[in-house]
Amino acid sequence: MHSAPHPSYNGWLRGPQAEPCEGTGQLDKVARRQQILKVARDVFAKHGYHAAKIDDIVAAACVARGTFYLHFEDKRAIFEEIVDGAFARLGSAVMRVDIAHPTHSVADQIAQNIRNVVRVLIADPATTKILLSDAVGLDPAFDRKLLSFYESVDKLLESSLHDGQALGIVSPGDAHMFAIMTLGAMKEIMYQVVMHGLPYPEERIVEELFAFLSGGYLRVSNAIASAVTSATSSDVERATHGPP
Repeated sequence: MHSAPHPSYNGWLRGPQAEPCEGTGQLDKVARRQQILKVARDVFAKHGYHAAKIDDIVAAACVARGTFYLHFEDKRAIFEEIVDGAFARLGSAVMRVDIAHPTHSVADQIAQNIRNVVRVLIADPATTKILLSDAVGLDPAFDRKLLSFYESVDKLLESSLHDGQALGIVSPGDAHMFAIMTLGAMKEIMYQVVMHGLPYPEERIVEELFAFLSGGYLRVSNAIASAVTSATSSDVERATHGPP
């Protein structure tokens, strides 16, 4: 028995809904481009890249083919812009963890990074579906683009894990392997949520991913102990020698 899709994802699973075209001619150039992008995203999510046609996009956007070509060279160009936008949002979602942050613990910062990524992916399930499914195997050039993106994320995560090992908040081991496993876990849970309607809300996903990492290489308690020790040492130093 299959679980019903999460309500948040029902819209794009049904595909673009028929809407009246009244008023769509009043959009300025920037708004029109964004409107076509949004409609194209839903068309690609419903039909897949190869089955989707420009005629489907212009019909759903209530524009002429000529209007489409004023903004985009072809179907591949608009598809690539959708994927590039997703890459940019994901890239800006992750912040470096600061073990000495005055108000946010290491655990809080790690959980917030997970939350930021999950939120980006859940907020736009149509693009997430495209990113995890339709963009794969499009053609060799696009595969290289995807590979380059995931390699850059992998290197960033690996670098952060090396930093974490030096600070004692990540267990010793192969940081590159840790990075691969982390990305794999994130991609698979989001694939299941978006593609198969796994009924998990955002915070449940964040909690489970954080628990998964904490049960593996993450040593958040070490960071807390380290911060406490550092603070205590500073207090003793000030008590003994006075303020600097």
